[in-house]
Amino acid sequence: MKRQSGPFMTIIFACAATLAALVATLPAHAQAKPIRLVALGDSLSAGYNLPQEAAFPVVLEKALKAKGHNVEVANAGVSGDTSSGGLDRLDWSVPDGTDGVILELGANDMLRGLDPAGTRRNLEAIVERLKSRNIPVMLAGMYASRNLGPDYVQKFDSIYPDIAKKHDLVLYPFFLDGVAGDRSLNLPDGLHPTAKGVEVIVERILPSVESFLARLAQR
Repeated sequence: MKRQSGPFMTIIFACAATLAALVATLPAHAQAKPIRLVALGDSLSAGYNLPQEAAFPVVLEKALKAKGHNVEVANAGVSGDTSSGGLDRLDWSVPDGTDGVILELGANDMLRGLDPAGTRRNLEAIVERLKSRNIPVMLAGMYASRNLGPDYVQKFDSIYPDIAKKHDLVLYPFFLDGVAGDRSLNLPDGLHPTAKGVEVIVERILPSVESFLARLAQR
């Protein structure tokens, strides 16, 4: 077979060089596989009574991509779920290949007045089981309703910072920060955010999620 030479090969080499240069200028995250996150939570994550595109994981993924992050956020929120329910379904809710989990559970435990000691055990068990699978966790916390009394409030509110400190987790202290108590950002039940409320949640939690992604990038 006759070896190609001359202008033809010059064009081939020029195209190859151009392609290599373009790939080299792409950000590292654009060349890599997307970071796969799972939002493991209750109705606050699931998007209770909202269109699918208005649910927290979808809005968060869109916001992260707008900031240049190559990321996918799976919705593993189940309305009505307690920390116990999340623990029971953990293995099938967080599939192999997951790079990180945003853990948002405990609100229903509090609303039902369940013993905070049980909530603490369940959340810590989730964290430990994910760690055993080499899946890092970011903890999205919750505050107890103040009408439950100071003893309950103290025991419940301390769960999230204690677990985050013990396991060196990125902590977002209050998932409903900026939304709780604002009637314009909640559905008529006063408990679940509207689509606009979800946007506020995402806007406020975004820096913490970016810190979590930075940790994942260092692994």
